[in-house]
Amino acid sequence: MNPQVMTGRPCIRGMRITVGTIIGLVAAGCSWPEIREHYPEIEDEDIRQALQYARWRCEEREVELAEA
Repeated sequence: MNPQVMTGRPCIRGMRITVGTIIGLVAAGCSWPEIREHYPEIEDEDIRQALQYARWRCEEREVELAEA
């Protein structure tokens, strides 16, 4: 994530394609070849990494710290 690129949203390998875009396409039922057709610079590993990142974020827990 880079605050100067796509307002800090996680992107694929520094490109201006967000993880959210890829996850949205998968959720909409697009196949990996269809995603690569829309975004030729994307590779299967990029899609795999986007899905792994989304899984990690879904499992992440926020713990509220007690005030001192």
